[in-house]
Amino acid sequence: MDYLKPGAAKANKPLLDEAQEKYKAILISLAKGTPPFTQEERRIAATMKGLRQSQLVKASESVRVQIGQKERFREGVLRSRTHLPEIKKIFRSYNLPEELAYLPHVESSFNPDARSKVGASGLWQFTKSTGKEYLRIDGTIDERHDPILASHAAAKFLKRNHSVLGDWPLALTAYNYGTAGMARAKRDKGSYERIFQEYDEGYFKFASRNFYSEFLAALNSAKKLEQPLLSRPQTRPSVNTVRLSSQVSIDSIKRHFKVDGKTIKALNPTIEQSFLDGKKQLPKGYQLKLPATGQTSPEQLVSAELKKRPL
Repeated sequence: MDYLKPGAAKANKPLLDEAQEKYKAILISLAKGTPPFTQEERRIAATMKGLRQSQLVKASESVRVQIGQKERFREGVLRSRTHLPEIKKIFRSYNLPEELAYLPHVESSFNPDARSKVGASGLWQFTKSTGKEYLRIDGTIDERHDPILASHAAAKFLKRNHSVLGDWPLALTAYNYGTAGMARAKRDKGSYERIFQEYDEGYFKFASRNFYSEFLAALNSAKKLEQPLLSRPQTRPSVNTVRLSSQVSIDSIKRHFKVDGKTIKALNPTIEQSFLDGKKQLPKGYQLKLPATGQTSPEQLVSAELKKRPL
């Protein structure tokens, strides 16, 4: 049943449970030393080649089954065409591998409006505490939702992780687990390989342990899909930018620039709902993006209208 249809989760559960039990049984059988018989058993045996009996048993206890991942990932690749070329340039400007630009496939599926249940937000899923080290986050502005500003922040954060930890497997795992936590893990185990195999402290569980592997899988899959899906990069709308000389309300912007709230939010993703609801004002110095028109630029509107009635 289509995973997006109403009631799909309940209808699909028996099938997912059956698939989970099937692969658990294959792994347990391999752990007992039973030769693989079916084609699928041989495929799993080849994938798990070299693992000890105890590792196969542990793997059988960690089997997870999901549907819709292929479709969601494909949608993320399509979304990535809007910003991926510029994000690659950003990472190159910091002398970082441009492959790091693919990390949002793991974090948000390239959805700049993504929000997690633990408060992470935006394309790069920064928490408030980490995000505030690099971005403006308050009741009016949340720069985590600007893909370009957030990409600069991600580049700085990853560069710092690499400087502290010394290699990319550790630096990327720290993106999920935290720099201080990975530094402790490195002091304890010494290498990424030993951390992956042996470390089991604090919150270092399945998600953190497999974060780097997930990134490599996403990177490889995205590159394979790019050629057929990203034949033409998606262009962003042309905008003009006005630097506000004083605080301004949404009603003033709508009135002076003849633009609706939906357009304002679309062009200025950092703006919080409190401003759109009229509860807060944009601060002095904010660079407001507005639709570019062929008739009157925002600068002309500012000189013609706002001098008469300052925002």
